[in-house]
Amino acid sequence: MKFVLDASVALSWLLEDAGAGQAYAVGIFNVLARPGAQAHVPATWSLEVAEAIAKCEARAVLLTSRSQAFQSTIAAAPILCDADTHSKALNETLQLARRYRLSAYAASYLELALRSSLSLATLDDDLRRAASSAGVRHLKPA
Repeated sequence: MKFVLDASVALSWLLEDAGAGQAYAVGIFNVLARPGAQAHVPATWSLEVAEAIAKCEARAVLLTSRSQAFQSTIAAAPILCDADTHSKALNETLQLARRYRLSAYAASYLELALRSSLSLATLDDDLRRAASSAGVRHLKPA
């Protein structure tokens, strides 16, 4: 199974702070562990994840040892970074951000899902609603 993975889901694997969405995030992690699974992410994904880790470590919410273990898990996961994110940013992604009132970062996930015809795994309610309006399926772990 191939899908677009929002940073909100991946970060909840690390921080375990998704509340009611934690079960969804764990389900997506299990989907990603299946043979043949691939998560596709926009080129900014690693920066979003790194920013959250750095902020949490600085606030002493997260131990460096835990984030390093998470980094190893992510490095071993079948997560593929999109090569075309930047070339789409000032056109398609910006148009989606405007249309759905999303941040450019959130719109980059929607743009990738639309361009790739893939479902989207996200915990972001605004992104999920925008994706639904745009005809992108929200990935439901089975």
